Amino acid sequence: MTLAKQGSGSSTGFDWAGLGWLYLFFWYFSGITHLLLLVTDATIFVGFRQAAVMSLLWLVPPLLFPHKTKAIAALTGLVLWFFSLFSLGYFCIYQQEFSQSVIFIMFESNSAEASEYVQQYFAWWMIPAMLVYTAVAVLLWRRIRPLYIPRGRALGYSLLILATLFIYPLYKPMVIKKLPMDKVMEKIRNRMEPATPWHIIMGYFNYRAQLGNMQELLAVNSRIPPLQNLHDASAGQPSTLVLVIGESTNRQHMSLYGYSRPTTPKLDALRGELKVFNNVVSPRPYTIEALQQVLTFADQENPDLYMTQPNMLNLMKQAGYRTYWITNQQTMTKRNTMLTTFSQLADEQYYLNNSRAQNSRQYDNVVLEPFMKILQDPHPRKFIVVHLLGTHMKYEYRYPAEYEKFTNRQGAPDWLTDARLPQYNSYDNSVLYNDFVVSNLIREFSKTEPHGFLVYFADHGEDVYDSAGHDFIGRNEMKPTLPMYAVPFIAWVSDSWNATHPHDFQKALDRRYSTSHFIHTWSDLAGLSFDGFDPTKSLVSEKFKEYPLLVGDPYGNRPLTDLRSLMPKPEDKIQAGK
Repeated sequence: MTLAKQGSGSSTGFDWAGLGWLYLFFWYFSGITHLLLLVTDATIFVGFRQAAVMSLLWLVPPLLFPHKTKAIAALTGLVLWFFSLFSLGYFCIYQQEFSQSVIFIMFESNSAEASEYVQQYFAWWMIPAMLVYTAVAVLLWRRIRPLYIPRGRALGYSLLILATLFIYPLYKPMVIKKLPMDKVMEKIRNRMEPATPWHIIMGYFNYRAQLGNMQELLAVNSRIPPLQNLHDASAGQPSTLVLVIGESTNRQHMSLYGYSRPTTPKLDALRGELKVFNNVVSPRPYTIEALQQVLTFADQENPDLYMTQPNMLNLMKQAGYRTYWITNQQTMTKRNTMLTTFSQLADEQYYLNNSRAQNSRQYDNVVLEPFMKILQDPHPRKFIVVHLLGTHMKYEYRYPAEYEKFTNRQGAPDWLTDARLPQYNSYDNSVLYNDFVVSNLIREFSKTEPHGFLVYFADHGEDVYDSAGHDFIGRNEMKPTLPMYAVPFIAWVSDSWNATHPHDFQKALDRRYSTSHFIHTWSDLAGLSFDGFDPTKSLVSEKFKEYPLLVGDPYGNRPLTDLRSLMPKPEDKIQAGK
């Protein structure tokens, strides 16, 4: 049988149409979900591209065994169809990409919780949608026909596919970048994961690896002795204390701190009720590294103390609080294992963002419902952590369309080029939406007339072309700038709490302070003292002492930088863009 007799219509005799139908069949099981993710603007293009490339793998068996094409495609298609139902079904429910974080949630949920999810999110239209999806797969399978080409050419094409998918991706990191084998294999797994069935297989592999890391960290934490001589000035009193952690938010882009654009109108309206601290910085410009210090007794000079001394979750549980962790950060990734470990120490967790990629749409308003639910919890003493996605890159994924307010040059610095303006505007729009979320958390908290307080700050800042002659966006610890570390730090304190835990906030508002010592500030505000509590490291203490604001990599060879050299003096007002 010749290719020409199969009706290819090609002068070369190669059945391009047959190849197209064969590839389309295999692509379908990965591609449809990623196409829907793109069409709905739920995530960026990378997952779609990787799924399209990895779908080439399934062409190899039909090329080598053309007489078995229909059978091979049927068997492979059945497997791909089954595994693809997980990702497609998850998209139908959540409009997100299936990931290892979803697998983590699945295994962390009991049967009752799983049943509740099904009852809450199942809709009648999902059944006909899945039937249509299956029918299209069958129709595509019926269009498949064998590709009879010379054996040597078929083998060459197959080797080319395998080289494209695996050999070159191995060559670059191994030979050019000289990465260790575990890093190389991690890159290969990440390339494969968006495609079916690897989203399940690799997702489960990554889940097990990160679960092992997390369990090791939890085991280490379980061996840490409790704080000695803990005294609680509010022992036995009902109280609710809230910690809201933002993400990548530079206070110099907030009108609350004097920025010319009205990026925080709701917080501006609440200003009379807030304690707004003007000179607080983060010790590290990266989330995990910063929070390893912020939530523990570690700091830039003692970065490993988080492994040997209690953290804030341990502290609050020892003080008799029921602890809650609400997060819109990614749940279970290699980078986020430490955060997930912190969250697992809480009594209750709410994992709201299970996206595979950080650059996907998952707005922070999702934290409001569980937050309000917890506020109604009858437990008399509650400690609530809310971790936002804030203003993290890509900024345009951090806010819905109705918050696209800043679209022109008005209020932007003169040095900003037209090419940089869209990112600059997107960042300010994300700050505007962050204002909506944070202000709503404060308002909902205040409505309950709590005996307690709420503190909000960002894990670190973000440099968004904020200095003339400094064409940079993001964070670079090797070349520190103030915007990378300058974070908002505000507190809302109820009248009843302020009456029983008085502090002279006015005196403290302009103090220069690093959140690496935050556990001491929190303890002071909460009325907690213990062996190891240092009031000189509390931002609100009468015994406050200004320490060097050290930034940089404490594990590196370069000396740490005292950020005070880049900051205005305490009596100066912070000006946006400087």
